Amino acid sequence: MADFLFEIGLEEVPARMIAGAQMELEQRVVKMLERERLVRSGAVAKSFATPRRLAVRVSGVAERQEDVAEELVGPSVKVAYKDGVATPAAVAFAKKAGVDVAGLKTITNAKGEYLAATSAKAGRGAVEVIAGEMPKELAGIYWAKNMYWRAGRPERFVRPVRWMVAMLGSEPVPVEFGGYVAGKVTYGHRVLFGEQEILLKAPGDYEDTLLGGFVIAEVEVRRQKIRKALDKVTRAGDSDGAGLRWREDHELVDKLTQLTEWPSVLLGGFEKEYLALPEEVLVTVMRDHQNYFAVEDKDGKLAPHFLAVLNTEADEAGVAVIRHGNERVLRARFNDARFFWEFDQRVSLMDRVSLLENVTFQKDLGSYFAKSERVRKVASGLAGLVAARGVAVDAVSLDTAALLAKADLTAELVKEFTELQGVVGGLYARAQGFPAAVGDAIYDQYKPESMEDVVPRTVEGALLAVADKADTIAGMFGLGLEPTGSKDPFALRRAANGIVKILAETTVELALSLDEISALGTDDVAVAAKTRGFYAERLEFYLREVHGQAYDIVKAVLAAGASDVRDAVARAKAVTSVRGSEDFAAVTAAFKRMKNILSQAREKDIAAAPGVNEGLLTEPTEKALAEKSAELAEKVSALRGNESYTAALEQIAMLRPQVDAFFEAVMVMSPDEAVRANRLALLEKVLGDFSGIADFSEIVVSG
Repeated sequence: MADFLFEIGLEEVPARMIAGAQMELEQRVVKMLERERLVRSGAVAKSFATPRRLAVRVSGVAERQEDVAEELVGPSVKVAYKDGVATPAAVAFAKKAGVDVAGLKTITNAKGEYLAATSAKAGRGAVEVIAGEMPKELAGIYWAKNMYWRAGRPERFVRPVRWMVAMLGSEPVPVEFGGYVAGKVTYGHRVLFGEQEILLKAPGDYEDTLLGGFVIAEVEVRRQKIRKALDKVTRAGDSDGAGLRWREDHELVDKLTQLTEWPSVLLGGFEKEYLALPEEVLVTVMRDHQNYFAVEDKDGKLAPHFLAVLNTEADEAGVAVIRHGNERVLRARFNDARFFWEFDQRVSLMDRVSLLENVTFQKDLGSYFAKSERVRKVASGLAGLVAARGVAVDAVSLDTAALLAKADLTAELVKEFTELQGVVGGLYARAQGFPAAVGDAIYDQYKPESMEDVVPRTVEGALLAVADKADTIAGMFGLGLEPTGSKDPFALRRAANGIVKILAETTVELALSLDEISALGTDDVAVAAKTRGFYAERLEFYLREVHGQAYDIVKAVLAAGASDVRDAVARAKAVTSVRGSEDFAAVTAAFKRMKNILSQAREKDIAAAPGVNEGLLTEPTEKALAEKSAELAEKVSALRGNESYTAALEQIAMLRPQVDAFFEAVMVMSPDEAVRANRLALLEKVLGDFSGIADFSEIVVSG
């Protein structure tokens, strides 16, 4: 047994693509080694990644495959022999099996007599196997964008290949890809180590050897180095006791981890006068345009400092030069932002609304002015619904926010910093004296942008966000532009996810259903039906991915109702809480049996009676089931009305003794037509009375 190491060196790979490729390379290499019988299932593997390399090391790789004996089944005896003489079919099978015709044997299976043979397959050396299989695995890695880099050559990859390492123990493995043959030589940091070769002696030395070349190969080690350096440099720069700290930003830490091989951190500063600009503008410039971390004081207010993560190290003089360069670039960006902020204020948001007629939303759906009018209509309908249900909403501010929501698309600041659309509109609304409810709603209109993002802070903001997203979804569905497979060019899944998350998580319950949102989003009944199904699909995603609910429970819950998001979440949690109960599992299995019986009866055109006739309940057990189910149905209905779903499910589980006794003693499909129809009606009633929380027949029961 030996360790196997593979590394592919590349031109710098975009940071957003590295993590997925690192994981896929590890999975592919391990599966390949398992498939080729070179490691056992569950092999220990470790992967590495930097902007210039992807690598994986697998422990316990056999030096050659084991020999295997394979039982082959060939043609039937009738086809293999004619008048006692072997036919070409028998000869071909013997050749395939690697034996003489005389060495073939006869077996009998369900189809009759067939020829069979034991074929011995000699194992190949691991070096030969890996050299042949690795190029296929490399070519199969998914990249959002690929490129050709050698004229007339077929291989495509995310970036040009520059070197490869493949070692089994201390022995090189000649993997060929991208014009290179793998060996034992790798390279260090492009600047700090130059083009010097680094000879690897063994796979286990990989990380330590690369450290000598100024490369930290392990992603998590680099991430922690960056975090510790951010802490240290911030503390060292707090000379006036302001209590400085860097503003936590997990996404930026991850991005910079993938942008560096040998990270270091420096603290820079900018003039306090820039703090007069809105914090959102300053942080966006630092974070999204310069990859800088914002710095705040002990009160959480932005401080006139930034932290830059470098992919190098330098002496004091070098750091001073780098700091000066970074400060100069940031100052220029801040000056641009300040100019645009002041320039935009010359035109009010209200005056910008008419300019939206010249900004296209979608060629078949018209301008953003037209979209704003549609959103106003939807938002008004939503406001009326929630107000009628006792939710306090400022309808006037909501309408104003819907009118002004897209006006900032004509602002120079948004044209320069597109990440700030919506945010800039909210800031301008506040600066121009609009009510806080208007500014906050505009500011939050695009939230949540992901399942990790927060929902709008206010009712008006939530309703505006829902209206905007619902209009986009309905419009695109009306044009037949709904998502297909993995393609979603208009981010409609994200929009629908946002609606579901808003309905589930706003501080004030909006009391809106997905059906109502579908109906308000369009006047086309067919489109509304399509969007209802789409929202239900996104609710299923939300329950599974955000709340971690099991697939069968989600299916069961949504089968009983997929319009009320909060209710569906509550029902799913309740079912999960009781599914471990033996009584509940037994009742669930019984409900599945009931549904199957009713389904089979319908297939045979056997109808249930329109209602249960107590006079036809002849068996004691069916009478007991009818009485107990009626008693529990009343309690369950009351508990459901109070949304006490766990207590309701516990009541349903109490039906187990009667259900068990019924199926032990009663034949539902009685020869007596009237009795049979009445028993089917009883099953229908039991299912109907107790399936309001979930369709229990969808729940998987072990055994």
